[in-house]
Amino acid sequence: QVQLVESGGGLVQTGDSLRLSCAASGRTFSDYALAWFRQNAAKEREFVASISRAGGHTFEDDSVRGRFTISRDNAKNILYLQMNDLKVDDTAVYYCAAWAAPLLNGIYIARQVYKHWGQGTQVTVSS
Repeated sequence: QVQLVESGGGLVQTGDSLRLSCAASGRTFSDYALAWFRQNAAKEREFVASISRAGGHTFEDDSVRGRFTISRDNAKNILYLQMNDLKVDDTAVYYCAAWAAPLLNGIYIARQVYKHWGQGTQVTVSS
């Protein structure tokens, strides 16, 4: 079992940057494929970005590609999401998620795959 705790959210203006962190404890961190999802009041929880167990493969949703970067530090047990050029539409609660994936280089974007979730961190972007 892995426990996930997000941090780094806040209130920013359009064009600003934020870096979210997700600290993990419990099982071996590198056993898990990881992802960021987000949810606002008007939408279901949606995929943002994912990263393979070893960190060598990543994938971002079209809405954030070129602005957001997912990364992980397996030595520190931390997942990151660097968010640049933030837009009002990026306003949401951001969640990190983990799944003990069988493939070292696998990328997973379906919400249902992920079995472990953090409590979320609020990101609010004002115009």
